[in-house]
Amino acid sequence: MVSKRVEPRIIDESKKTIVKNELLDKFFDLVSQEGLYSKKEHLRFHVEYLFKNTIFDNKIMLDIGSGTGLFSFYAACNGAKKVICIEPKTEGYNPGSIKKFMKLRSALQLLDIIELEETTFQNFNSGHKKFDILLLHGSINHLDENACINLQNDFHAIESYKKIFEKLYNISNKEAKLIILDASRSNFFAKLHLTNPLSPNIEWHKHQTPEYWAKLLQESGFCNPEIRWTTIPPLYSIGRILFSNKIANYFTGWGFCLIMHKG
Repeated sequence: MVSKRVEPRIIDESKKTIVKNELLDKFFDLVSQEGLYSKKEHLRFHVEYLFKNTIFDNKIMLDIGSGTGLFSFYAACNGAKKVICIEPKTEGYNPGSIKKFMKLRSALQLLDIIELEETTFQNFNSGHKKFDILLLHGSINHLDENACINLQNDFHAIESYKKIFEKLYNISNKEAKLIILDASRSNFFAKLHLTNPLSPNIEWHKHQTPEYWAKLLQESGFCNPEIRWTTIPPLYSIGRILFSNKIANYFTGWGFCLIMHKG
């Protein structure tokens, strides 16, 4: 009887998947232990939504406004070969976040994969690096907050963001993926000048709609905008069915995810 030969590459891929899953489980456990997210199940739901159809294997990612680095660590555990995190020492800077970042990086043994740059994106020097994935999770409006407030009626504000987006474009590899998550300026609570009980700390005038960001990014060379509307994590799949649309989002003000690519 002739035994069936198993291709070594298939075995290697299987081992890689097992190692990746073990590392991801460790990541979610550590996040839960450190109290960095409400529940690890909620984080799993969120990252699966955020990075839908994103391939990390052997990719280089830039995380702008990384905070404690949760999404960077997720990418690294998923196979990214290099992740650069940018977290500037500006107003609102939290040294505690950096300590937690360092603790997670050490515990997950990702010192060679994840780097932290404590600078603004405008001052960031990528050297010869080009990025395959660019993430702005709740940070696009903070790149130049004053300009963001006045974007729709101030030429200088528009020029400020165009320079930022041109830099994003220039440090991206061909077909790079840009992922932006933020709150939309256009919603029921903002229109009536009310506080949103779901997100009481959001200052609506410091945000823009995903359609506006997409238009500005297209002028800088990015293309194929895809807008997905976020939902409340505790509701999981039911929430995705009921609330992941523009009309429902207008009344919840929960936020959006804008995906674009370098052409």
